[in-house]
Amino acid sequence: MQVEPEGSGGGAPAASVAPAASAARAGSPRRRALVAAAPWVGLGVALALIALAMIVPPLLGQDMNIRSFPPLHAEWMPRLGPGTLPAVLLAIAAAVWGLPLARRLSWGALLAVVYGAAVAWMVALATVDGWDGIGRVLEHRYEYLGTAREVTDFGATLRDYVARIPLDSVDNWPVHIAGHPPGALLVFVGLVRLGLGGGLAAGFVVLLIGATAALAVLALLRRFGAEDAARRVAPFLAMGPAAIWFAVSADGMFAAVAAWGLCALGFAATARGRALETARPEAAGRGTAAMVAWSALAGLLLGYCVMMSYGLPILGILALAVLWLGRDWRPLPIAAAVALAVVLAFAAFGFLWWEAFPVLVERYWDGVASHRQFTYWVWGNLAALSISAGPLMGAAIATTAARATGWRSETGAERVVIVLALAAAATVLAADLSQMSKAEVERIWLPFVPWLLVGTALLTERWRRAGFAGQLAFALAVQHLLVTSW
Repeated sequence: MQVEPEGSGGGAPAASVAPAASAARAGSPRRRALVAAAPWVGLGVALALIALAMIVPPLLGQDMNIRSFPPLHAEWMPRLGPGTLPAVLLAIAAAVWGLPLARRLSWGALLAVVYGAAVAWMVALATVDGWDGIGRVLEHRYEYLGTAREVTDFGATLRDYVARIPLDSVDNWPVHIAGHPPGALLVFVGLVRLGLGGGLAAGFVVLLIGATAALAVLALLRRFGAEDAARRVAPFLAMGPAAIWFAVSADGMFAAVAAWGLCALGFAATARGRALETARPEAAGRGTAAMVAWSALAGLLLGYCVMMSYGLPILGILALAVLWLGRDWRPLPIAAAVALAVVLAFAAFGFLWWEAFPVLVERYWDGVASHRQFTYWVWGNLAALSISAGPLMGAAIATTAARATGWRSETGAERVVIVLALAAAATVLAADLSQMSKAEVERIWLPFVPWLLVGTALLTERWRRAGFAGQLAFALAVQHLLVTSW
């Protein structure tokens, strides 16, 4: 596959064919009709899933074993708060200027604006409930902070970790400690030791880290020669409904670590080829050294993802897609070896991931999972994801799938978008069918959301303009009508 060269990094985007023009010039009339209809179909499916997921449980008198507003773990509570006015003003400003600015800013300025907007948007939405909206979730007894404050010897904690997972064990772990490997707990133990162990302080750390996920995705797109696509998708990564959960959930932090790990892997896969383009005698050696360094960093980050969430090894689907786009498989054994070293380092101190996982599965099925009907959640999960990522995700994925039918006619940059978005969709499908995520996926699947939204780059200008405004309005409605648990 031929990937287009990277842009210069200044104000002008890398050359590529605009989505509408590309779709119009390629393929049969039947395919053009398919591409034109795809966003409508995808949006309709997303909205229908959301509506049905809300209607079916009360209609059938079923208890979905979550809080009172399935498919979300949330409660109906219309309200206004301190963050309402800032959130509304941010949404209006972004709807008016977001897309034009993303086209015109220099690359460095774009990244700064995306990060600043993401942080401001998360803070504004969270503080609809006041400052407590940022720290309340992490202070919950099911969360990490309470346990992190009690840890005095992390080595001893690792040695006892597996024994305290079962529900019937003495002094069993709270839900999130039991449900995750100890890498997540270690982060919060570190925050406590640094004096950042209060709910508000820890919440801001999680928020500031989570907001960097967008930057990692944009950097990877540009590395693959898809700077113009990165500019088109930037507003959707900066501001959308997912910010409601990114702002208060540790899973937002997991999403950022995962995104940077995949970004580093993409840099590794392109390092040697880019070095050889300089035609310097020493280029091959420098390229190999850069490839090894980026591969090691990718392995470190992705390996730590495995130690933060049992579900994140499934990122392997996206990792393979990244390597395929980079056309270099040599980073794979290096990254895999470093990732394995991270897992073995925890094992050396007493926590064996492969022993803990089956114990966790047993606890999961002994607890709430056995009461949550798979016949509802196999599609209810997708409805929850459509709320978290925003309904436009449906339009983006449908358009991506339609564009994939004319693979040969797509430019290199557009192929990058297609591969990443469809790999993310495959990751979600695998997670859904595993039955290990029944409900609560509005936060659990946050690591997949930015990659799904990459598909918005293939929407036409009209769709992106209206869709972005719709995403912002949808986020405001969800935050002001529902009190979420995460």
